Amino acid sequence: MKYIGIIPARYASTRFPGKPLAMLGGKTVIQRVYEQVRNCLDEAYVATDDERIEQAVTAFGGKVVMTSQLHKSGTDRCYEAFTKIGAGYDVVVNIQGDEPFIQPSQLDSIKACFDDPTTHIATLVKPFTASDSFETLENVNSPKVVVNKNWNALYFSRSIIPFTRNSDKKDWLKQHIYYKHIGLYAYRAEVLKEITTLSQSSLELAESLEQLRWLENGYTIKVGITDLETIGIDTPEDLIKAETFLKNQYAE
Repeated sequence: MKYIGIIPARYASTRFPGKPLAMLGGKTVIQRVYEQVRNCLDEAYVATDDERIEQAVTAFGGKVVMTSQLHKSGTDRCYEAFTKIGAGYDVVVNIQGDEPFIQPSQLDSIKACFDDPTTHIATLVKPFTASDSFETLENVNSPKVVVNKNWNALYFSRSIIPFTRNSDKKDWLKQHIYYKHIGLYAYRAEVLKEITTLSQSSLELAESLEQLRWLENGYTIKVGITDLETIGIDTPEDLIKAETFLKNQYAE
């Protein structure tokens, strides 16, 4: 199977305008993301709606495709980019443009999900640990996932799922393995086309989680596991944390 990585990147972020072009350790954030993934897939492109990002990607030798400014999600932007450059690829990997520390092993895990011919879509989870705080588990910005015995997602929620009945909350992480969703997706090419035509669903609107639309419409989301924590950059404060993380990596 052939895999193409598409990295949606837009300039007009509400919480951090110009985020893809922010500097991190002497390189832009988008360059770091691109360099992390380009050798792990058969091809990689940045998909953007902004000429400044296009120019920056071209300047460091990356591949880039211009897309509409009207897209409401990274999935929609991925599909438009794929229609322009994706002939001959079986699976499209949607890589967030604010994840400069994504690891090759994580991409390998998501690719392995397609060894199962019934997989329509794949994503990653990271187990919470017993040493994590209950506040970490409770964080609504860190969606939780429950899976079936075949490692297909049953549901995603901003709430804690499952609810551990007859147990004190401080002991929940010791009694059950909870899974944190990592927002990396891959889709079979024909499935990506189909899901971009779906209307928003009631569960999606309730939780503000796009993947619930796919589940409600009967698509199978295979779940791979990673033990690596990623550092997404949503705010300028996150960029400071990322700089510290990068310096510590070099120090080691």
